[in-house]
Amino acid sequence: MIKNWKALTSLLSAAMLALALAGCGNTATKEGAGSSQQPAQEQSQEQTQKDLKTQYPLTVTDATGESFTFEKAPTKIVSVSPAETESLFALGLDNEIIGVSDYDDYPEAAKTKAKMGGINKPNEESVIAADADIVFGGISLSEDAVKKLRDLGITIFKTDPKSIDDVINNIETFGKITDHQEQAQKLITQMKQDVTDVTEAVKAVKPEDKKKVYIEFSPGWTVGKGEFMDELITVAGGMNIAADKEGWYEINEENVIASNPDVILYTNDVVDENSKTLDQIIKARSGWDQITAMKNNAVIGLDANLLSRPGPRITQGLKDVAKAIYPDLFK
Repeated sequence: MIKNWKALTSLLSAAMLALALAGCGNTATKEGAGSSQQPAQEQSQEQTQKDLKTQYPLTVTDATGESFTFEKAPTKIVSVSPAETESLFALGLDNEIIGVSDYDDYPEAAKTKAKMGGINKPNEESVIAADADIVFGGISLSEDAVKKLRDLGITIFKTDPKSIDDVINNIETFGKITDHQEQAQKLITQMKQDVTDVTEAVKAVKPEDKKKVYIEFSPGWTVGKGEFMDELITVAGGMNIAADKEGWYEINEENVIASNPDVILYTNDVVDENSKTLDQIIKARSGWDQITAMKNNAVIGLDANLLSRPGPRITQGLKDVAKAIYPDLFK
């Protein structure tokens, strides 16, 4: 589906519970009188902690519609998706993670874990030998690989996030499965704050002033509507010129010229078989020098992992996209 897999290793719910309610009851006592009743705030804190403790057995459903019941928190976890690996590490599950895909490189601790093969088709022997309680797979894990591993008795939990909310919901689910809900809610709170910061910054942009954006994440490939990368542009106040189609697809260079984007975004660590960087490829295309983005030097490289991994850093990617489109709003 997508070219240059090696270069793009990662591509292919509420906020933190409030400690309020203290004002919902009168906890004061008469002067000199004793009371065995706990202050309402302390009760609320205890209830919050209890609510954030997973009650097993727990049944959850993944993106394929498969249901899983956990009698306890898994102690041996494998992830064959860089995005899911980042999420699990962000929840504090370093000790439980025993294997990752060949492409997992963040955080640094991920590099020390046993390698389980590719993100599209993991190494079956390695996954079986790991004897994990659960294996997490991401958007790039093929349907055939999921079926084959399940036929082998492997518990495969597959995700397929199409939006920031999907990513947040996945993190919340991971927190429930692993009994790390408190860590999940803290992370979700920060991610939602990132989204709020961006939407507040760009809300004053009038519809007629919204910039047209073209994004290229692999040579000759862009993204249309229905995928999280398209949503990043939209939430950041831009208009994706490729949104007339769905999913990931190969571009028509003439159509890009005709759309005349104000901003061109690209992943800054991608190179082709001739060692040319993506910006060199873009700038060398015939006729593209007439595009507004090229004339205004608004061809901007972004961190591929922040842009293409639907994990906990996706809202950092959102902020980078917004800054690239509207630099004056993010000084």
